[in-house]
Amino acid sequence: MVDHAGPEHRIDELARLAGTTVRNVRAYQDRGLLPPPRRQGRTGYYSDAHLARLRLIGQLLERGYGLANIHELLEAWESGQNVGELLGLEAALSAPWSEEPAQVVGPEDLASMFGGTGVGGADPDPATVLRAAEDAVAAGILEPQDGGFLVKRPGLLRIGAELAAAGIPLDAVLALGRHLFQDIDVVASRFVDLVLVHVFDPVGEPIPSAEVPRLAEVVRRLRPLAEQAVDVVLADAMERHVRDELRDRLGRMLPGRETEAS
Repeated sequence: MVDHAGPEHRIDELARLAGTTVRNVRAYQDRGLLPPPRRQGRTGYYSDAHLARLRLIGQLLERGYGLANIHELLEAWESGQNVGELLGLEAALSAPWSEEPAQVVGPEDLASMFGGTGVGGADPDPATVLRAAEDAVAAGILEPQDGGFLVKRPGLLRIGAELAAAGIPLDAVLALGRHLFQDIDVVASRFVDLVLVHVFDPVGEPIPSAEVPRLAEVVRRLRPLAEQAVDVVLADAMERHVRDELRDRLGRMLPGRETEAS
């Protein structure tokens, strides 16, 4: 229901205040998103409640909701659910998990980052860099854009440049990147499945209003928990592999080590 107490507006004024068009107002009415106005003769009068709903519809459209989704949200609102809490859950679900902004790099930027990473510290052959960039596009690390490349995770590019500077071939660095994407995707899927099965599924559908804030908080906590778990397990694994493999290799390479061992 819409409360008609307070100021009232004709349809053209309502559309102007809401930042939309008269045509849209009528279309929302036809789709059941906006209740009918109070009629006086042939003129319809809209309240501030109509205006608030129109503005909410506009905000939801800007966030990528379709009209069918908006209709469901408005029905939830009218049935007593807090749309603000529902949107808070949606924001937690759709918020980016990396705070590092994407950036665009050109071929010359890549050449500069990976300069001196060829054999003997020489610049890699341009064809090698081009082939590596194409492989990075195929792996999803780079995206072609306006004569350059969009890097969604610039940190990965910097890590790759450091590994290449240490003497690791570009194709081996890219292979590592592909394996990381695949392995971490499995880890992320397991975390999400855990929450779906043990947190979301038990509350049923539609989500009870009282459960929405708790679910949003669980989703927000999922990021630091997943990062901490990966950090702890990775640190333990790296310690074991460095100790068992690199240290053993270094020991065999040191002069006189075998003599001392015997």
